[in-house]
Amino acid sequence: MKIAWITGAGSGIGEACAIGLAQDGYTVVLSGRREAPLADVAGRITAAGGTAHIRPADLTRAAEVQAIADFIQSEFGRIDLLVNNAGLNITQRAWADLTPAGVDELVGGNLSSAFYCSIAVLPMMRAQGGGLLLHTASMAGRFVSPLSGAGYTATKHGVVAMSHSINMEECGHGIRSTVMCPGEVSTPILDKRPNKLSAEQRAEMVQPEDCAALVRFVAGMPPHVCINEVLITPTRNRAYLAAMERKL
Repeated sequence: MKIAWITGAGSGIGEACAIGLAQDGYTVVLSGRREAPLADVAGRITAAGGTAHIRPADLTRAAEVQAIADFIQSEFGRIDLLVNNAGLNITQRAWADLTPAGVDELVGGNLSSAFYCSIAVLPMMRAQGGGLLLHTASMAGRFVSPLSGAGYTATKHGVVAMSHSINMEECGHGIRSTVMCPGEVSTPILDKRPNKLSAEQRAEMVQPEDCAALVRFVAGMPPHVCINEVLITPTRNRAYLAAMERKL
C-alpha cells in the first residue's frame, strides 16, 4: 500500500493530483480548509474504485497539521508521498497596498504551512528509510516580478529554499524533495488577480492536470533518483511575449 497526503486537495492542482495518484494506486489523504470540496473529490475517487480519506484542517496551525500526521501514522504506519500543495495569494500585491495582515496571510498560507507539513512527515520517512516530498512553489519562487506581488514571491522563494535544504539534510535517510515551479496555471487562485483574465487566456495556460501528470512522473521515479526542481510553464508564455514586445 502506498500512502499519499495531498494538501490543498479540494481544487486546482491538489484536486488533480489526488485523482491522478489514486488512479496510480495510492491511498490518498486529502486536506484543506473546506470539508465540502474535499468530500466531493474523495467521492469521485471512491466511485472510481480508489481509496480516499478527508482530513479538513487549517494548515497554518501546526497542531492541526500534526493531528493529520498522527492519523496517518496510526492508520497506515507510513507515508510515501507528501504533496505540499496548499497555497494562496491576495489581491493587494503592490508595496503601496500591502498590509501587515496581508503579509501574515501569505507567510502562513504559503510558507509556514509548507514547513509544518514537512516537519510532520519527516520523522515517519526517516523511520521507514525513505519517502518523497513534493512542494508546489511557483515561477515566482525563482524569478522576481511585480505580477505575483512581493509577498507571494518572497514566500515561494522560501518554499524553493526549503525543499533544497531538505535534500541536503535528509538524503542520507533516503528522503527526496522536489519543488515544482509552475508558471501560469488555470486554477481558482487566478480569481485573486487584480486584472481578470479571459477564458481564452486561461485555456492557453498550464492546466491542473498537466501539473498532476508531472507529479505522477516524479513519484514514479526509482528511489535512487531525486528530481530536485522542475519549472513548468505554458508554451505561450505571456511573460516572455510581453518581454519580447518591450524589446521590439
